[in-house]
Amino acid sequence: MNTYTIISGITAFIWFGFICSISFLETPVKFTAPGVTLSIGLGIGKKVFSILNKTEIGFMVILGVAALFKTTVSRFEYALPSFILLILLCQSIWLLPALGRRVALIQAGISPPPSKLHWFYISGELLKMICLFIYGLMQWAY
Repeated sequence: MNTYTIISGITAFIWFGFICSISFLETPVKFTAPGVTLSIGLGIGKKVFSILNKTEIGFMVILGVAALFKTTVSRFEYALPSFILLILLCQSIWLLPALGRRVALIQAGISPPPSKLHWFYISGELLKMICLFIYGLMQWAY
C-alpha cells in the first residue's frame, strides 16, 4: 500500500465523517435546540453548509491529486470519485444557491412554495456517503 492510497482512504473516511456529523447530526439537532427560531436555524445552516461545501471541495482536490500519483487505479476507482465530483458540482452550482434563495425568502417573512430541493440535497449526501465509504474500503483492500 503506497502513501497516496493511504491518503485517499483517510480522506474518504474523514469526508464521510463530516457528512454524517453535519448533515445528519448537527442539522436536525439545531432545529430542536431551545430558543433557536426557524430564521436563526436557517441562517446558521446556510453558513455551516457553505463552509462544509468548501471543505468538501478541498477533500475532492486531495482525492484527485492522490489519484494522479497512484501506480494502479481501476476503472471503478475512477468512477466513484467522478460520481462524487458530479454530486458535489450539482450541490455547489445548483442546490446550495437555490436553497440559499429559499432561506433569504423565509428570513424576509415570505413563505416560498413547496420544493423538493432539500430531498435532492439529502439524496446527494446519502449517495456521496455510500460512494466515500466504498471508496475508502477499496483503498485498504489493496
